[in-house]
Amino acid sequence: MDTQRAHEAGTEAELPTNWGRWGEDDQLGTLNLITEEVRARGAAEARTGRTVSLARPVEPTPVVAGPFAPVTQAASAVTLVMMDTGGHVEAAADVMTVTNHHPRSTHLDAVAHMAHEGRVYPGRSRQESVTPAGVRHGSTTVFGAGIATRGVLLDLAAGGSLPPGHAVTGADFEAAEERQGVRLESGDALVVRLGWAPGPDPERRPTPGISLDAVRWMHRRGVSLYAGDAGDAYPPLDPRHPLPLHQVGLALTGMPLVDAAEVDELAAVCAELGRYVFLLTLAPPRVNGMTGVPVNPLAIF
Repeated sequence: MDTQRAHEAGTEAELPTNWGRWGEDDQLGTLNLITEEVRARGAAEARTGRTVSLARPVEPTPVVAGPFAPVTQAASAVTLVMMDTGGHVEAAADVMTVTNHHPRSTHLDAVAHMAHEGRVYPGRSRQESVTPAGVRHGSTTVFGAGIATRGVLLDLAAGGSLPPGHAVTGADFEAAEERQGVRLESGDALVVRLGWAPGPDPERRPTPGISLDAVRWMHRRGVSLYAGDAGDAYPPLDPRHPLPLHQVGLALTGMPLVDAAEVDELAAVCAELGRYVFLLTLAPPRVNGMTGVPVNPLAIF
């Protein structure tokens, strides 16, 4: 028993972290790895101008159709109220209510979204950072300048889907690199295809997901941003770390996450072109002080 506890304590001590790496006030996290040289390397991949969106389409629910729906997979991430502007100008306007972390809406997680043992990146108290009036540290504010870097797609289930409950490891990433003839470099954005829809499976099968080993691999390689059709597994792969991508990758290493990305079309275009690298751009709305924001990532070939 003592040996097992010592092993578990050692595993905890080895959790990857960037707390303090870029200073106690840093809010960019792994976006610091996107230097001007890295950004230029990504821009060089835009050769033909062909673009692919990585965002899932969202159909808003009119408020007049009923009361606000609970946050479930079946409910829309967006409700809206339509109105007439009135006067002599015939125009329409609308007001949207958005659930930023909806499981079926593509969104960008800020580092304050998830805490580790009561602290958000890079070690700030969650109570100090996230308040009822908005996020004071680690919010969507840092995304205002947009994100542009080289994107690398690793299709872990080319032509299909990973088995239920599969724990994605660093070895899976390296096998995909070898199969596709690519190598992910520091500052690159990692786009992953597991072949599953985000969130719990409608058929209640255990979903595949990113393991702690895979998060460690991303840390070693210097991944600046993660985007995938799925991320953390449901149910959790490891009860000690139920959400390794969010609780370790986001909260400890400060790696922003694009949840619920649509990557099937991207995978098809990459296979067609025989190219798995591209310029990846994200220009989310400049809405400050939130834990997440809807986003439409573009892969440009």
